[in-house]
Amino acid sequence: MFRVRRFFGLFVLLALALSGAQNLRHLTILHTNDLHARLMPNDAGMGGFAYLMAAINQQRAGCNSCLLLNGGDLVQGTPVSTIFKGVPIYSLANRFGYAASVLGNHDLDYGWQMVEQFRKEAKFPILSANVVNDRGQLLAGRAYVIKKVNGIRVAIVGITMASLASYSMPQLLGPWHALPVAPAIEDYARRLRGRYDLLVVLAHLDRPEEKMVLDEAPDAQVTIAGHVHSGLEQAEDTGGRILVYVKGYGTELGRLDLEVDVARHKVASWKWTRIPIDSRRITPDAGMQAAVKHWEEQVSKVVDVTIGESRRDLARDELRHLLEHAVAEEAKADFAYLNPGGIRDRMSRGPIQIRTIWRIMPFDNKVTTARVKGSEVPEALTRGKAVDPHREYTLAVPDFVAGNPVESRRAGIENIHFTPQPLLVRDAIVDWIKSHRVVQ
Repeated sequence: MFRVRRFFGLFVLLALALSGAQNLRHLTILHTNDLHARLMPNDAGMGGFAYLMAAINQQRAGCNSCLLLNGGDLVQGTPVSTIFKGVPIYSLANRFGYAASVLGNHDLDYGWQMVEQFRKEAKFPILSANVVNDRGQLLAGRAYVIKKVNGIRVAIVGITMASLASYSMPQLLGPWHALPVAPAIEDYARRLRGRYDLLVVLAHLDRPEEKMVLDEAPDAQVTIAGHVHSGLEQAEDTGGRILVYVKGYGTELGRLDLEVDVARHKVASWKWTRIPIDSRRITPDAGMQAAVKHWEEQVSKVVDVTIGESRRDLARDELRHLLEHAVAEEAKADFAYLNPGGIRDRMSRGPIQIRTIWRIMPFDNKVTTARVKGSEVPEALTRGKAVDPHREYTLAVPDFVAGNPVESRRAGIENIHFTPQPLLVRDAIVDWIKSHRVVQ
């Protein structure tokens, strides 16, 4: 009798073990974020759409349980994107084969009306569950998508930063605003309950919101994020709930391998890998390379023109001061201020092309000016230079700084009225370099 009971106990344990193993299913999530239309490799040979495509193809080979996701900001960063208002970038991104992308703050840089164009061009869903108007309608049109991969029902919910207004101008957002992040996630988790085995949040978040998702949205088992270009060195893990994102500009591809317990609706184990996109070691995808070449040829005559020379590499702070000086001179102002986040690339030693300036300053921001007494000139513009409190000075800032409440407070100009000028910040810098020729 004892032997029978012992045999039966072992049988039950074995059955439970086999049942648990049957509940585990593998899922691989490949992911990118903040590509910012960087179609070509950077000066260090990293990134480029054709090389990223080749890396994606390599990771997909032999993988029958793969999803490819993008954490927002496909557009805004190169001449092709700016001149054609982002549409070609979505066309090129179709080649990657995304299962979904989330709406990022820079996807609104050409105005909220362009989102409809992006939706028409994209062969993948653009998601955002929390960018709404006062009637609760969704700007992206879709909040989520459910994909079945290797027997796993994967619900992908798009979430855009609640601080969206801090990164845009009122006229670009129009009637749209972003709801708080964690409540929006939990709201859709409730709505979709019973329809998924794994909830993946595809998000474009600022740093505080990353922690908020991990601390306040317990239903978010996996978060694929974007917005912070530096990427993560290691995945964030809170009680087995994971948050990951890679470096921006297509210089890295992320791979998250998951074992999903479909019965318990949770991640049993995971491994995250960051894959560098080094154009010197990867053979580019021929189809993507030809498509990129087509679009680059559309802008080459405008931007591949040498206008000067830099005698040295300029660090970000040095570059910012140089650009502010250039804008001040071209706008005939005494002081100029550029928001640090508006400077998107570095200036390397060697020839300076118009393309160089477009990559540094891709935004179509106009110069705005104001006349104020010295006593009203904020320290952010004087940078410690002495001013006569009774003399009048001319200030120059981008319209983004003058029109965005967060940026205007940061610059100390929130109570100063600025007048738009018929001059783009980018053009002012190009004209200044053309006239000076050499950057010391």
